Amino acid sequence: MVVNNKPHSPRASRLSLVGLALLLLAVIAAAAAIAGYTFYRSHVFSPVRFERLMAWLRSPAGHAEWTMRAGEICNRAPFQMPTDGYIGFLWGDSFRIGHHHQGIDIFGGSEPGVTPVYAVYPGYLTRQPDWKSTVIIRIPQDPLQPGRQIWTYYTHMAGSGGESYIAPQFPPGTLEQYVEAGTLLGYQGNYSGDPNNPVGVHLHFSIVQDDGQGSYLNELEIGNTLDPSPYLGLPLNANENPDQIPVCSPTEQTLN
Repeated sequence: MVVNNKPHSPRASRLSLVGLALLLLAVIAAAAAIAGYTFYRSHVFSPVRFERLMAWLRSPAGHAEWTMRAGEICNRAPFQMPTDGYIGFLWGDSFRIGHHHQGIDIFGGSEPGVTPVYAVYPGYLTRQPDWKSTVIIRIPQDPLQPGRQIWTYYTHMAGSGGESYIAPQFPPGTLEQYVEAGTLLGYQGNYSGDPNNPVGVHLHFSIVQDDGQGSYLNELEIGNTLDPSPYLGLPLNANENPDQIPVCSPTEQTLN
């Protein structure tokens, strides 16, 4: 047997170290790419959804098949659609890092104050004294989880300058006024709170959890809201629906 007692050359050792370093860099790069993709998916809204919304706003009539109608009920869900329009943004969409959309945005494709907004389910309506564009409706019994109270929230029902489009029977200070499903609440608007920076004309709709004391939690935090998908019978969760247009097929819809 021949034993090779020659020492390893420094050059070979350096090459081995370089190879190991390159392998480690490749692993780190792959991990960073996966983490970056995961971060992107969880913190950035769908570009496909944004592009479709722009197409809708340019020509609503050219995309009539994307339109939901007020009063539609999909897949025997408990809630009816609150307004006409294209569902442009979903629950969980993100417009900036650290932010997740707490509801859905339905764009009517009209001028402010034209497209009606209706109650999705019976309940007790409140409009705080300083609310120009918003109402909230208490539902004592969650139709999907009896024994739990929930709230439905409707906003952007005002013009850019704060002129309210809420129905006159619900003036500021309205408290616990009973409404049936399908009651006219107001009209879509573009109110953002800043007259110099109005939003596109739409309704923001969300389902807010109860605070356990008979009032509602802060709607601005997604953790205080519920996924509206099972309540409206549509794929409205952005994490589960990256690019599908949420519409009712003719076999799945009824009109209330």
